[in-house]
Amino acid sequence: MEAPLERWHRLRRAIDGAPLPCALVDLDALERNGRTLDAMARDHRKTLRLATKSVRCPRLISMILEAGQGTVRGLMTYTATETAFLAGQGHDDLLLAYPTAQRADAELLAGLCAQGKTVAVMCDDAAQLAVLDAAAGRVGTTLRVCIELDVSFRPARGVHLGGRRSPLHTPAAVLGFAARVRSHQHLRVDGIMAYEGHIAGSTDKNPFTPAMNVPKRLVKLLSKGSVARARAETARALRAAGHELRVVNGGGTGSLRWASAEHALTEVSAGSGYVDSQLFSYYRDLHLEPAAFFALQVVRRPVSGIVTCHGGGYVASGEAGVDRLPTPALPEGGALIGFEGAGEVQTPVQLPPGVELALGEPYFFRHAKAGELAEHVNEYLLVRGDRVVERAPTYRGLGHCFLG
Repeated sequence: MEAPLERWHRLRRAIDGAPLPCALVDLDALERNGRTLDAMARDHRKTLRLATKSVRCPRLISMILEAGQGTVRGLMTYTATETAFLAGQGHDDLLLAYPTAQRADAELLAGLCAQGKTVAVMCDDAAQLAVLDAAAGRVGTTLRVCIELDVSFRPARGVHLGGRRSPLHTPAAVLGFAARVRSHQHLRVDGIMAYEGHIAGSTDKNPFTPAMNVPKRLVKLLSKGSVARARAETARALRAAGHELRVVNGGGTGSLRWASAEHALTEVSAGSGYVDSQLFSYYRDLHLEPAAFFALQVVRRPVSGIVTCHGGGYVASGEAGVDRLPTPALPEGGALIGFEGAGEVQTPVQLPPGVELALGEPYFFRHAKAGELAEHVNEYLLVRGDRVVERAPTYRGLGHCFLG
């Protein structure tokens, strides 16, 4: 294993002369993470669907698919416009994981189906179905619908632990909704998704909230059985009602090992684990290595032991907290300053003992969430060893902001 100081020197050599700030992906680390994730799915004869939200860079998406050698198949997209963009890049088997009731979105998706693309869209409400059916009817095609089952943890009446996603909370509710899909001439049920966000997205080794680590771990352990039962019962009920399920999807990077072993699932999903953003260092049972960084220029030394970097305020979405801030990563052991945190134009860092940085040198940071770094930069520098071997435009660099 490469020592952190050696990695800092290697990455510094790789980006020597590059304008700062810049973002980079260490391809060797990316590939090692990929082999780890792919093996979790492959060992249980599952395919792995890549969540593009966590990558947002066409070149990296293609590299991950190619390296997956058949285990990584299909893309999980996050908007209709992104879905159409990736279809235009030559990709197929596209699962839009978030619903839409906009006519423009529905027409994009219906147009892709009419072109022969395999596209499915997540639904959980009759209003979505009406818009999709009308769009598909206008071009004479049939749209695939994937129904989302909410599997949040509800141990007692009035208690809800997990994301606020689908209003369909039971197999019976999904079965009833599937009948509504079937009543539309231009729609058909293609599968189900049940994402256990309270397991996959919940850290249990978080240094910033240590008192919550044990309770979060208990919630994960207590809820796994109910998630597995709900997915199995829902799939069984839909098949008994005559629906052919191409997709039964679950899992995420934080729950991939467990979800891959679940018999009812036909596939699992992951994305963030390939680049291993900072939040994924806070899981007890997940062992990956950082592959994506951004580098800021050291521009000031206000006092001994502190340097000030230019820029850096790349704060992650989600529940506000210190763990949503970028983390000084290389040299290892640095820390943000409490009074300022990560600022839009300057970010002070307390240096680790014995480390001195000259003005103009880079400090490498990790973003808390994987895909969101791509919204701040136009390209990733792809590093192999101590050289930049390619420059890969992000969605932003190609002129796209699919949630903007």
